[in-house]
Amino acid sequence: MTVAESTPPRPRRTLRERLFNNPVALKELRGRMRGARAFIVLTVYLTLMSGFATLVYVLYASSLAYMPGGVQGGQIGRVLFMSVVGVELFLVTFIAPAFAAGAISGERERQTYDLLRATLLPSRALVSGKLISTLSYIFLLLLTAIPLQGIAFLFGGVTEMEIILSFVILIVTALLLGTVGVFFSAITQRTLTASILSYAFALISMLVLPLALLIIGPVVSGMLYGVFSSGGTAISPVLEAAMYYGLGLLIATNPLGTLFGTLILLIDRQEIGFFSVTLQNGALIPMVSPWVVFTILGLALSLVLLVLTIKRVNRVEEV
Repeated sequence: MTVAESTPPRPRRTLRERLFNNPVALKELRGRMRGARAFIVLTVYLTLMSGFATLVYVLYASSLAYMPGGVQGGQIGRVLFMSVVGVELFLVTFIAPAFAAGAISGERERQTYDLLRATLLPSRALVSGKLISTLSYIFLLLLTAIPLQGIAFLFGGVTEMEIILSFVILIVTALLLGTVGVFFSAITQRTLTASILSYAFALISMLVLPLALLIIGPVVSGMLYGVFSSGGTAISPVLEAAMYYGLGLLIATNPLGTLFGTLILLIDRQEIGFFSVTLQNGALIPMVSPWVVFTILGLALSLVLLVLTIKRVNRVEEV
């Protein structure tokens, strides 16, 4: 009997074991939580969020005190909730690239990348471990901010579905930006370069696209009401529907636009997934809530970048 015949086959690891028993993820998480940096970032993050929530409450409550009817708790709760979630989205947008940009390029700079690749650890385990360690800490930041959203929930005017949808959008944003950071970290040699590329992607998605919405939105609205149509007649239903779908897709490509578009749609029309829009000729066209499209696009892009990162790491490095 040979050695191969006497050796029992290794049991197949489940997906849960591959994710939570990843040696790279465990090493990164233990190293990150042992130092003071993780707790300092968490403290500063919650301090900024709490201070901003307090400032919004004081200013808005003071402004409502001079209005007829006095202060209404539902209005305060809604404004407080949307403000906290918006600031939380901005903070996550700038924190995620900072933790993900040095995932692989940092190993090269410390001259430990070759030793790590010389182990029996496959490329997919290396990349997934780096990504899991990055996303785990970001998810911790998101979870710690839920009590601040709960304070807005106590004032009224905010439903459980709004909290759930906002949390889904934040998670997808963190996943997308974390994957982008790991991808740039794999294709570049320096952490500084990876950080610049990651922040450029974040700024484009958070600032450039909203500015495009502010410019394109009024133009589209004018065209929908026949301002730019020849002779003042109404535009064709096909073009009008195409404009609605194009504007909806543009909103869904931006986390901030997706967040407020979803919340406004949920507040005004109580629609979660699908809704309809009436054209000028009275026809109804089906539309999808921005968070659905954003989630699908974010997960698809994250998967593509993850596969490309694994292929890049799997390549033989040139000496």
